[in-house]
Amino acid sequence: MLILGIESSCDETGVALYDTQHGLLAHALHSQVEMHAEYGGVVPELASRDHIKRVLPLL
Repeated sequence: MLILGIESSCDETGVALYDTQHGLLAHALHSQVEMHAEYGGVVPELASRDHIKRVLPLL
């Protein structure tokens, strides 16, 4: 069985593909730490827009 995992936290977007027979096949992560650094914390509006922008290319 193949399992696709999609995760997002306040400042990261990640995907992984896992096979029950072969284990982890692939994974990718995009972090927004640098983008939010100048603001001293996560800016929700910027974070949500970046999640939308990044999730499909990660897949």
